[in-house]
Amino acid sequence: MRINKYISQCGFCSRRKADELIINGKVKVNGKVITMLGFEIRTKDIVEVDGKVLKKQDFEYYKFYKPAGYITTKSDEKGRKTIYDLIPKELHHLKPVGRLDKDSTGLLIMTNDGDFINRMTHPSIKIPKLYKVTVNGKVKMEHLEEFAKGIKIDGKFAWCDSEIIESKRNETTLEITLYQGLNRQIRKMFKHFGFDVIHLKRVKHAIISINGLPKNAIKPIKPKQLKELKMYLDKIYKEQKNA
Repeated sequence: MRINKYISQCGFCSRRKADELIINGKVKVNGKVITMLGFEIRTKDIVEVDGKVLKKQDFEYYKFYKPAGYITTKSDEKGRKTIYDLIPKELHHLKPVGRLDKDSTGLLIMTNDGDFINRMTHPSIKIPKLYKVTVNGKVKMEHLEEFAKGIKIDGKFAWCDSEIIESKRNETTLEITLYQGLNRQIRKMFKHFGFDVIHLKRVKHAIISINGLPKNAIKPIKPKQLKELKMYLDKIYKEQKNA
């Protein structure tokens, strides 16, 4: 097995990050530093990264319903509450696939599979994320057209697909589909037109939905659904690489 794949399957990081560690001389096999990216390891080999001996582990995949008021890191220098205050300790080795800001709610996929995280979040491949968003004021079609064309936020080009699902006098609810992962992108795009986001919930990531999952709950993704998700990712990658 190639050494970067082994490091990834131990849950240490993605293959891409493993390659960086190898190049930087951070990886040892049987006590010797290895800098060759294609190095093949055997079953009996002992692999260390920064002095830590790695052990291959089984991959786990969960979906978690994040409530508002929690950030998605393991610890916070400001002392804010994190999702790991809600997740059972035996699952603290899992990492979120992407992030949701403190005030946002909804679906977070959690896993110890670094390669999977990289595939789901890599900026070169557009994996859709669906959100239900409520803003103050009346959003018009011309706003949605501008969102589709793209606008500049923080010096970066940001765009999304959007659809109004309910419009009241002082409030609009929309479905927003993102293919990017810019920081607080939806909030900043609406702010560009003078709207404040009241509620923001992620309801779907790729083909995984939050439907039926209670708030604060974390549950394993079923094997059939996981297989369908990986087939979906293979299809998306093939289509976009050949586009």
